Amino acid sequence: MPAVLFLLHAVVLVLMWGLVLAAIVTVRHDFFGARPKPVTAPRPARPAAPAPPAAPAPTAGRATGRRARATTTANKSTAMVFAVTAGPLVGTTLPLRDTPITIGRADSSTLVIADDYVSTHHARLVPRDGAWVVEDLGSTNGTFLDRARVTAPTPVPVGVPIRVGKTTLELRR
Repeated sequence: MPAVLFLLHAVVLVLMWGLVLAAIVTVRHDFFGARPKPVTAPRPARPAAPAPPAAPAPTAGRATGRRARATTTANKSTAMVFAVTAGPLVGTTLPLRDTPITIGRADSSTLVIADDYVSTHHARLVPRDGAWVVEDLGSTNGTFLDRARVTAPTPVPVGVPIRVGKTTLELRR
């Protein structure tokens, strides 16, 4: 009988210490939050050696020169990088490709932001007709494009800030 009581006391003592440790871990998590995973942007592939420029076909007039300059200017105005300009991930950049960029706390997001003001699936940046469009995905605290709340898919100009929680993002050339 005394051995059974001793064993019962030991089991209760172990369970109580487990409860105390679980409470400590929970309180620590509430005060300091979860440790965010470091976000690393995928490295762009190195471009192959540039092909030699094709010789322009001889045409009459100056319109060809104007069209060529307009095309060059249009190509320079397109965004190449999505950059974090303020917040915990400042300095993080993502190269822009033809795939959408999702922003949120979920691990499945392209840009994971560990912030209490960011929803799990907060916003999405989508390429559409040669421009980038920001969409709010029904977030609680909203997505803002240059101080205006995004309520519908909105085109994003280069250099205009997008605010998601405490983080500010922008498209750059």
